[in-house]
Amino acid sequence: MLLLGWCGCARENHAGQLAVYRSGPARRALGRRPSLGGVSQRILDVMQLTHFGHSCLLVEHLGTRVLFDPGTFSHGFEGITDLDAIAITHQHPDHADAARLPALVEANPGAALFADPQTTDRFGDAWTAVRLGDAFDVGRLHLRGTGGRHAVIHPELAVIDNTAFLLGDDENPARLLHPGDSLYIPYEDVDVLALPAAAPWLKISEAIDYLRAVNPRVAVPIHQGILANEGTGIFYGRYSEMAPDGTEFRVLPSEESAEV
Repeated sequence: MLLLGWCGCARENHAGQLAVYRSGPARRALGRRPSLGGVSQRILDVMQLTHFGHSCLLVEHLGTRVLFDPGTFSHGFEGITDLDAIAITHQHPDHADAARLPALVEANPGAALFADPQTTDRFGDAWTAVRLGDAFDVGRLHLRGTGGRHAVIHPELAVIDNTAFLLGDDENPARLLHPGDSLYIPYEDVDVLALPAAAPWLKISEAIDYLRAVNPRVAVPIHQGILANEGTGIFYGRYSEMAPDGTEFRVLPSEESAEV
């Protein structure tokens, strides 16, 4: 059952059912536009993803590099440079590693820093709070904040901020959806979905329903850090066999760039 909330947003009920959030664009310019130089147009047009474990994804597209959710369950992102943006969906340590973030930010002085409002309050003025409908130009891409709330873990636990991010270009505003810890469904047709695979707030049946509702061209599993290595195959097998027609379920190699 979907509960319709204010501002056209649907919010999760206390049973943790599928949540739908809707928002419209309100873009602000931020970040730099890199020169194409001698890089071939074909390489620029292909989106590249690198999975550093759990919810940490590096997206490279049109000469722009955006890193999502460098958290405590992720490894290998520490040496990344030349980022155009770092985006954090919410404050939980597995999405925002407070110990390693300062060095990452220092190594990327030109990166715009985005996070949900509560995380921004913790990390300081260098970070830009992203609320429902906020949008920014980052390099040659467009980043929009959607959703707004973390999925319900238990009715007795407070629900915190969670910004789901849509990353797009001039042709498709939803080239990639990173929902963080939520089941956010946009109006736009999503090209690539970063699919939460396992979580304290998620049943496998809910993840399958979410995958079918978003119906992306490609789904890549994230948030698998709480699974034993032996158990990932069970989850991934279900998602692969029960994905909607036309959706490719693809497990990204660890810390290696892959075209999607």
